[in-house]
Amino acid sequence: MTPAMDEYDDDILQAYEKGKLKSVATKGELAKLKAAARATAVKDKRVNIRLSSVDLTDIQARALEEGIPYQTLIASVLHKYVTGRLTERPGRSAKPRGGAQAKRNSTP
Repeated sequence: MTPAMDEYDDDILQAYEKGKLKSVATKGELAKLKAAARATAVKDKRVNIRLSSVDLTDIQARALEEGIPYQTLIASVLHKYVTGRLTERPGRSAKPRGGAQAKRNSTP
């Protein structure tokens, strides 16, 4: 089991590697998913934005937690926002979670 995986993930990986898992997707579903992946993966425009160093540090830390490059995380968040799929999880608040975010919101 790798450090980033829990026991459930490890069980799934082992079952996949042994060929025990079979796809239940239809050919139509697979074609639709492949087309969506191609459209999402095409990055044909460059954008430059200015961020506060604190925000960038928080984004980089979150990306590190997720195991992805921070630029990919930013692109993913923006994509989810414009497609209406970015939602707050129930029970989560906008309160600081520590790190640079807490420093930004603290009073001197």
